[in-house]
Amino acid sequence: MGCVVGIDPGTVSFDICGRVGDTVCVDRSLSTGEVGSRPELLVEILEGAAPVDLIIGPSGYGLPWVSADELGPREEDHLLLADGAGASGRSIVRGMGRILEALRSSGLPVWFAPGVIHLASVPEHRKVNRIDMGTADKLCATALAVWEQARRLSLPYAETSFVLVELGGAFTAVIAVEDGLIVDGCGGTAGALGYRALGAVDGELAYQLGGFAKATLATGGVAWIAGAPDMPPEELLARASEDVRVTLAWEALLEAVSKQVAAEVSILNAPREILLSGRLSRLPDVCRQMEERLRRHAPVRRVEGYATVAKEAAQGAALIAQGLVGGELASLVEAMDLGAAEGSVLDHLYIDEAEDVRRRHPRPELRPAPFWERS
Repeated sequence: MGCVVGIDPGTVSFDICGRVGDTVCVDRSLSTGEVGSRPELLVEILEGAAPVDLIIGPSGYGLPWVSADELGPREEDHLLLADGAGASGRSIVRGMGRILEALRSSGLPVWFAPGVIHLASVPEHRKVNRIDMGTADKLCATALAVWEQARRLSLPYAETSFVLVELGGAFTAVIAVEDGLIVDGCGGTAGALGYRALGAVDGELAYQLGGFAKATLATGGVAWIAGAPDMPPEELLARASEDVRVTLAWEALLEAVSKQVAAEVSILNAPREILLSGRLSRLPDVCRQMEERLRRHAPVRRVEGYATVAKEAAQGAALIAQGLVGGELASLVEAMDLGAAEGSVLDHLYIDEAEDVRRRHPRPELRPAPFWERS
């Protein structure tokens, strides 16, 4: 059996995690800027893991199990959701476009995973007027949490239940799991405040901004409130006791997460735990303060994972890849019903100008067969 690899395309870092059986064979992290300007670095790491059976690639807002060979302009557009020449020229989106082209040209077995909104396990009424219920990397981080809780509590995957708080280096996402299934989620542009990102946008603010740039979605968070948008979180946290703006910023994050978790808890039948993951969860003081706020709902734990360097989403993506190629972890993919992903991130919009949005982003014509039916 060859290596399987998961990739987490974070705002701050690109993390790569590979597994052969239970052994970690790749555990790397590169800066996102570096990978965007030199995507061959990522390809070299992947080729160095050969033979590779399957790679879960950087999937953005998600696609319902589309391979790199099948990634046409429409698929890439739905993965990135850039809008117009100005947006596609911006550094993050432009860099991702180069990375996707490098992966497509590499000949490696790269597949793109769905986002939360693609899942059949999420009831249709929860998808109404939503796009970002959790990007593909948040889905992968949730898979790691399901796997880990099942192992730690000696449970079948189908009996896992929790709310996952993914505290990334820019965005915060909150995902609800019941009976091993993802049943709801609020992604980083639709929910709680993040370290760099403002989270959900006030509708009146969106109107006043007009046609604002996609990059604006990654501003307005803790670091921006504190007046230090480029400061690493550990440095900013150390200033909380002496700087009122920093104190205000962290309080805004803590309370925003607390309210979002309470909302997700309200639709679950007594979750077993509240789980923390992501870059900020590696800071002990953040975990302590989150635990104080969230323990009223259920015991609070940090997702530990199995790798040393790569973040949780990359680890979860590698687990999903193992499940998709068969073997023991096929039961994880089956329990989470990940194979049933379908549709488009723009299928559930009912606002007045929804058709204009869909015209700017035509639906991919490709209707891929279920993964397990592929040769």
